[in-house]
Amino acid sequence: MEKIGLLAGIGYLPVEFMRAAKKTGHAVVVVAVVNEAAPELAAEADAYYDINVAKLDKIIKTMRREGVSKVTMIGKVTKEILFKGLKVPDLRALKLLARLRNRKDDTIMLAIVEELAKDGIEVVDQTLYLRPLMPAAGVLTKRKPTAEEENDIRFGFAAAKAISGMDIGQTVVVKHQAVMAVEAIEGTDACIRRGGALGRSGAVVVKVAKPNQDVRFDVPAVGRTTVESMIESQCSVLAVEAGRTLFVEQRDVLELAEAHHICICAVDKTF
Repeated sequence: MEKIGLLAGIGYLPVEFMRAAKKTGHAVVVVAVVNEAAPELAAEADAYYDINVAKLDKIIKTMRREGVSKVTMIGKVTKEILFKGLKVPDLRALKLLARLRNRKDDTIMLAIVEELAKDGIEVVDQTLYLRPLMPAAGVLTKRKPTAEEENDIRFGFAAAKAISGMDIGQTVVVKHQAVMAVEAIEGTDACIRRGGALGRSGAVVVKVAKPNQDVRFDVPAVGRTTVESMIESQCSVLAVEAGRTLFVEQRDVLELAEAHHICICAVDKTF
């Protein structure tokens, strides 16, 4: 049975990956790199370890000891940790941080990919077993966007593509074709709450992939917490890039959206 490693962050997406990989006959070795990892990982993984993201050398040695040569990195690891300071980082993590030319998302992740490669560990496509979770173009809820909301989606899609191309973030919140919020280091949910509050109900959330998205990391994803943040801030529409966004917990999320009269749709540049 071939093994695959999973470096797991926050959220349900690592669970979806683990279950999909196991269905294809893989043994899954999970290293939870944050404290908030889903409990299902420990319960269902073939091997499970809690190792903080700051202990890079220990993570790599654990994977090698388990005989893992391929890993995926999936789940949220908040980037502000790099600015607040890692908790007792090991020497390998310190050296990696010291050689970063900047702390953009792609720069950090590529450095980790290169560090793993030094020990013969390949980082593979995040979507390898998850492509069924990437919806095609269309409206996923019963409620369709209004004409005004469609204009905001088109405007937001272009704006989100622009900021994602600069490696700033992948989400914008828009109302009346004005940008209420742009995702930065705080993450999607905080961006939605901030933008929704400024929009004072009825704002549109648009999330896209980067123009040159590296599918080994940071593939855009939405799920229950996304819609919960929209409900909290009274946003009305969630538009994701069709075929390039992971949509987890779909049944529960769509039921929640319907209950709160939220429209969810997948769009592309032809929308």
